[in-house]
Amino acid sequence: MSLRSECPRCSSKLGSTPDGGYLCPEHGSTPPLRRPDEASYGGFTEALVAAGDFPTYLPWPMSPGWSVSDFAVVGEDPARATMTCSSGTSPLDGPVDVFLVSEESGVGLGARCAGTIHLDPGPEIGIGPPPVRVRIGSQSVPLWAVSTSGSDRELDRSVVAGEAGGCWLWVVLRPASAMLLLRDEWMLRDVSGIGPPLVEIPFGGPSPVW
Repeated sequence: MSLRSECPRCSSKLGSTPDGGYLCPEHGSTPPLRRPDEASYGGFTEALVAAGDFPTYLPWPMSPGWSVSDFAVVGEDPARATMTCSSGTSPLDGPVDVFLVSEESGVGLGARCAGTIHLDPGPEIGIGPPPVRVRIGSQSVPLWAVSTSGSDRELDRSVVAGEAGGCWLWVVLRPASAMLLLRDEWMLRDVSGIGPPLVEIPFGGPSPVW
């Protein structure tokens, strides 16, 4: 299965530069983002190979009835960002999408998923006590709210971000009320080297818009 290429910061198709790089008509020279037309195990393993040692996070374990509905990787040798979207339902919120983005500074994938106007999370990070935390292995990762008030997109979502493993970690939840899912310090796992247990993860469902 092949993954299609587009700009990390928008959905534009990429052209090429004279030196063999990639060019977005709006954002200029950029590493390519690769994502599937439809989420599947085969496409996910292809994305993990492209990501190499760069972390790819999923909620772990996946809740019953939830599935991986989309994913992406930016760059290759080395990768610069990864994204997964897990979709399911909660009793209070109905259908829910949870985006997890790990990225180097300046990539802009997290901002695209969140609908924010800045490439990186912004000055709110690290100010005051963090409203939520997630757990990655033995590490408790603090996350701060990211304002979406300046966005030109009317999206019902909550956004938090922080730092994990030297990269930005974004968590985008839609609808906004799904933020309550994080109150119990969600467990995340880097699945980049998990191997056979990936076969048990469900894939598919409607692809989220981002």
